Amino acid sequence: MPDLYHTFRKGHRIMVQVQSSWFPLTDRNPQVFTDIPYAKPEDFKPATEQIFHQKDAAFGVEVQVMPQP
Repeated sequence: MPDLYHTFRKGHRIMVQVQSSWFPLTDRNPQVFTDIPYAKPEDFKPATEQIFHQKDAAFGVEVQVMPQP
C-alpha cells in the first residue's frame, strides 16, 4: 500500500481489496507464465484469490485512530 497516514472523515467506510497484481501502479499480471510485453488479450486469465485462516492464527487490518488536536 503506497498510502500512509490517510485521513478518513467521520462516517466514511474503507474497503480492503485482495489482488495478485499492482496494476495500474505497476505492470499488468496475465496470471499465466508468458512474456508480458508480447501478451495478447486472450493470454490474460482471471485469478482466484484465497485467504487462508485459522482460529489460532488470526490476522486483520489495524487502523489507528489519532486523537483530535
